[in-house]
Amino acid sequence: MRTLVIGDIHGGLKALIQVLESAKVVAEDKLFFLGDYVDGWSESAQVIQYLIEQSKTNECVFIKGNHDAWAETWLAEGHINDIWYQHGGKETIESYNGFTEEEKEAHLNFFEAMPMYHIDAENRLFVHAGFTSMHGVEKEHNIQSFYFDRTLWEMALTMDKRMKKISKFYPNRLKHYNEIYIGHTPTINYFVMHPMNAANVWNIDTGAAFTGRLSAVDVDTKEIFQSDKLPDLYPNEKGRNK
Repeated sequence: MRTLVIGDIHGGLKALIQVLESAKVVAEDKLFFLGDYVDGWSESAQVIQYLIEQSKTNECVFIKGNHDAWAETWLAEGHINDIWYQHGGKETIESYNGFTEEEKEAHLNFFEAMPMYHIDAENRLFVHAGFTSMHGVEKEHNIQSFYFDRTLWEMALTMDKRMKKISKFYPNRLKHYNEIYIGHTPTINYFVMHPMNAANVWNIDTGAAFTGRLSAVDVDTKEIFQSDKLPDLYPNEKGRNK
């Protein structure tokens, strides 16, 4: 049995299918998804439906991302957040054309059931963006930090690689977990097309919303599986490249 972690999908169903096929996923594999399933490419509703079906054959954990929270609010209340609409929400709304109210209700239930984070038996943390409490995720007071915080990743990037975990200067936030897996901040921001590691933090968002690829990582072996670049899979669309 493998444990695979998958980065931000952003409506790219074709990329999701490619990645799972590339990894040769079988029923015994456990799948962690780091959030932001929607907003960007044209198949957001179809991604959610695919993930619901995938959860019937595999043990899956679906972490909630900020775009998922926006989409959840729209499905529940009909409210369209202006920022969300400009950053992929329009495409998500359009992707639901043809879906029944019953299907939308099932998707809303799916969003509502998503946890903000997950800690596995090996003390590995899976969270969409990060957290700010030096005492760990259980002591986080601002729930939105789980899907908006970028300071965890920025801190890990700037750390002296020679620093040991036993050092009194080692950040307390990072001491609580053996490894931390995040998305939210595309690695293409740093001109990197594959998952990045800094300290004990792994960033799996390789820019599928924009010009990058969708990535999956085997958390034990660190083997990487990737899709084609999303603009190549959706040549007649811009995604969030606007």
